[in-house]
Amino acid sequence: MPAPPPATGRLERLAGWSQRHHWLAIVVWVGVLVAITAASQVVGNDYHDEHALPGTESQRLSDTLEESAPARAGDSIQVVLHDNAGLDTGAHRERVASMLDELATLPHVAAVTGPFDAPGAVSPDGTIAYATVALDGSSTDVPADDVREIIDTAQAAAGDGLEVALGGDAVRAAEEPAGGAAEGAGMLAALVILVFMFGSFLAATLPLITAVFAVGSTLGVIALLSNVVTVATYTPPLMMLVGIGVGIDYALLVFARYRSELLNGADRQAAARTALDTAGRSVIFAGCTVIIALLGLFALGLGSLQGVALAVALTVLVTMVASLTLLLSLLTVFGARIEKRIVKHAERSTGEPGARWRRLADGVRRRPLPALVGAVAILLTLSAPALGMRLGFADAGNESEESTSRQAYDLLAEGFGPGFNGPLIVLAEGAGDGGAELAGALETTDGVAGIVPPQPIEGTDLTLVLAFPESAPQDEATSDLVNRLRDDVLPELAASTDATYLVGGSTAAAEDFADAVADRLPLFVAVVVGLSALLLMAVFRSVWVPVKAAVLNLLSIGASLGVVTLVFGEGMFGVPAGPVEAFVPVLIFAIVFGLSMDYEVFLVSRMHEEWRRTGDAVRAVREGLATTGGVITAAAAIMVVVFGAFLLSPDRMLQQFGLGLAVAVFLDAVVIRCLIVPAVMSLLGERAWWLPRWLDRVLPRFALERAAVAEVPATAGGRREH
Repeated sequence: MPAPPPATGRLERLAGWSQRHHWLAIVVWVGVLVAITAASQVVGNDYHDEHALPGTESQRLSDTLEESAPARAGDSIQVVLHDNAGLDTGAHRERVASMLDELATLPHVAAVTGPFDAPGAVSPDGTIAYATVALDGSSTDVPADDVREIIDTAQAAAGDGLEVALGGDAVRAAEEPAGGAAEGAGMLAALVILVFMFGSFLAATLPLITAVFAVGSTLGVIALLSNVVTVATYTPPLMMLVGIGVGIDYALLVFARYRSELLNGADRQAAARTALDTAGRSVIFAGCTVIIALLGLFALGLGSLQGVALAVALTVLVTMVASLTLLLSLLTVFGARIEKRIVKHAERSTGEPGARWRRLADGVRRRPLPALVGAVAILLTLSAPALGMRLGFADAGNESEESTSRQAYDLLAEGFGPGFNGPLIVLAEGAGDGGAELAGALETTDGVAGIVPPQPIEGTDLTLVLAFPESAPQDEATSDLVNRLRDDVLPELAASTDATYLVGGSTAAAEDFADAVADRLPLFVAVVVGLSALLLMAVFRSVWVPVKAAVLNLLSIGASLGVVTLVFGEGMFGVPAGPVEAFVPVLIFAIVFGLSMDYEVFLVSRMHEEWRRTGDAVRAVREGLATTGGVITAAAAIMVVVFGAFLLSPDRMLQQFGLGLAVAVFLDAVVIRCLIVPAVMSLLGERAWWLPRWLDRVLPRFALERAAVAEVPATAGGRREH
């Protein structure tokens, strides 16, 4: 008796709606993009960085100062002066005094201290000095335009041998360069790959158009949201980095299945419905995995990182929706022209489709152990440097040498020592001697180059002491000094004086943030990996597939972080050595884990589809790789060039993101999907699809294959039908 026709699924109905109402869908997407962009331009944005970590020592110090001495809690700008002939001349004094008087009248300037009024503000040789401009708020609260006015006013005093440079977090933020070059280069390279893949410029532009609409719409939404939630300043370029790569990737997976169905003889309408009901399911599953991983960052409770996670998760969600609606509508409009190009390109191609991938699968199947051991050895070798990764934050020493903040940083280091750019703030509460014993203890501590005498805060029992390390802010020796003061020096002093001591400042805050990331990362990884493994187990009805996926994803992430550590942490290829940005590992983990799951689902679902159809485990591996290997490789190549283009960005954090994501995607597509997965699946054979009966009854069911395939009764190969 013939089987009844399969019921129309939700994705097929969505495909049908997008085909019937294609112009409406396109107009809606255009309208949404225009409306959100216009609204965001009118309302504006309020991006700012928030690194507050309640409970940490540096945050307690900051909160105490803000409550007891708000005038001391604001950030400051250093106006650095330099003249090789010496600064102590009448002309220079007059020019500097006039400039400082003008600075004192500018918005958000609370106080100005001249270089000749403060002790120790002139270098021993008299060629470098600095003035301090105290702001009435933190660097994230002072508008960039007002900071730029301070910069322009100060630099107007330069001339006649006098150089003026400005430093401080507010100056660095105001100097942030505009993006665009990296994104443009990545999209251009992606277009070239797509044209070669499809043989049609029109077909190649559709995934790009889909990605641009999705990313553009989300950027406007996040700009509006930044006015009500904390969203970091580096969020928009990061959203573009992920959104363009993921958008092209998702659209390409759907489009590739559409192209395959056309070449197999299906009409355009049926090909689109099949593409959405097969590759579309993989896109939804992979996108949801990325979103789950990103939203897991909320559990870390790391300030503006929560806003970043929300923004990138929303980008992935909108990109996923665009790949399932806008792309289908565009295919309906341009389908006839695209079909002709696809058929002509296929006719010009020689050889059987997927023949090279079948040969690769057969080669790996014949000798799976050497392929497996060799590939795993490569990943472990690349992962090893990540064990020594040191987290922190970039400072002005990592900026371009043309920036005024970098020039100020170098001049201060030259005139006053490398530690001057990252002073430690030590706050004493209840010290009856006015901080004298604290000052003595700090001066005799190894690694401290000098101190500013104790500064009692009027009306309180608080005393402030600044300690300058002998090493630069990003040096490991400075981190060691912070830990030595907190763990050894100050506890002993507190025991003898009954006072309370806190160590803060930007360097100590970076250390606290890095420690918080390291402490909370294991729980985050366990939750994300566990949830993803359960989802894979429910989809593929297998124990070994999710275990394999979790282990391999962790290996690819470890290898990418190892490469980032080699390049940015240890200074390979001439890159200035320094700590890896504290945000980078958690964000790379969340994004790469989801992207890796994307390729895992796309490849294994085709293997599973073949396995359910034939019951032949060998054929399942061969045909799964043959039908998806080319698409996965092309998609990965696009992701690599899009992510790799961010190495062109002047921002060190974006460079690290770009390199980490590009390396992870490359290794995942080339080493893991082409070698390790076929090797493991060949070694497991039919056992790859084993699931205990009790677990089979408990787990919910999610189908990634079309219903017609999933419902075929089968006994071939002795497999158990799910």
